[in-house]
Parts: sequence; C-alpha cells; structure tokens
Amino acid sequence: MSGLIGRIQDRSATSDEALRVLDVEGEETDDVLDALATDTRRAVYRSLFEEPRTASEIAERIDSSVQNVHYHLSNLESAGLVEEIDTRYSEKGNEMTVYGPASDPLVIVGNSEMRPRVHRTLTDVVGGIGLLSVAAVFVQWGAERIARPAVGGNGAGPASPNATLGEPGSLGWLVFDVIEPGVLFFFACLALAAVVALALDR
Repeated sequence: MSGLIGRIQDRSATSDEALRVLDVEGEETDDVLDALATDTRRAVYRSLFEEPRTASEIAERIDSSVQNVHYHLSNLESAGLVEEIDTRYSEKGNEMTVYGPASDPLVIVGNSEMRPRVHRTLTDVVGGIGLLSVAAVFVQWGAERIARPAVGGNGAGPASPNATLGEPGSLGWLVFDVIEPGVLFFFACLALAAVVALALDR
C-alpha cells in the first residue's frame, strides 16, 4: 500500500496527538507564542510534524547542535507543544528520548466564550476524519485483495475474457493505477460531508 493511504495509515498508527484550543487572551497562549518566537524553535517544532525524532536527529535535520536543540526542546516542552513519546538506543547503547508534537491541531480563538464550542466542533471534525481515514485504509485493503484481481491487476487475471477494466483508459485502470480506491473513497466521503454541511447551513 502506497501513496496517501499509506501515509494516513502510518500517521494514525503512530500519532497520539490531541486537539488543543487556546484563548488568545490567556496566559497559556502567551507561553505558546513565546515558545515559537525564534526561527530555530519553529524549525524544531516543524521537524517533529514530519516524524518523531530524537534530539540528535532534529539537530541533523535543522543543521544545529544537539545542545542547542535540547535547549529549544525544553522550552517547547514547557509550553506544552512537544512531549516525550518513546525511547530509542544508539549503536553505543545510549538511551535517547524521542519527541513528538503534543497537540495537532493547535487552534487559537479570539472569543473566550466560543472556545468550548470550537473545541467541541473541532473534536468532532478530527474524530470524523480519523474514522474516515481508518475506513479508507480498509477500503484500500479490500480493493487490493478482492477487486484488483477481477479487473486484471495483480492476481488471477480478469474475471472474463471480455473484461477491459484493467486496460489503460478504463475505469479499473483509473481507480487502481492512477487513483487508489481508498483515496477515492476518502475524498468522496469528504465531498459528500461538505455538501451535506452546506445544505444544513441554508
């Protein structure tokens, strides 16, 4: 499994990130903004969204010293932006802490009265997308094992001598060789949800 569905599966399998909503006037928000005030600290933070890393891996990624990275990680951790998520061992047997983002998404709202409603809405959205991602992975898995052989992909071959779905330009070719079935399912469901949401707003 490759492409977007593979990335969704990898992300959902390793991510423990949670939604975080902050009031723009709150002290907690000041701590977060202060923690992201320097270019290096933002680079450290961004690198952890690519994948969880140790301090030495971050240092290599952003071209900085390990000591400098540890300093910035400490500030980001104090602001609740990053957290220790695992432990690895170097070739020499030294224990190394693996860091990852503590929240995703991070949202700052201007009206404190709206904060609970925004948090609840975004929790529903993030949860829905998470469930949709899992469903898309299962659709991809089922399509790869059940439908692809029937359209002339990897497997036993076409279901009948007249089957043309696996040929270039056909629907089967488009779904299996150009667009992954799971990706198609994922975005079709998102589009349907958007249409329903727009209809309900009217």
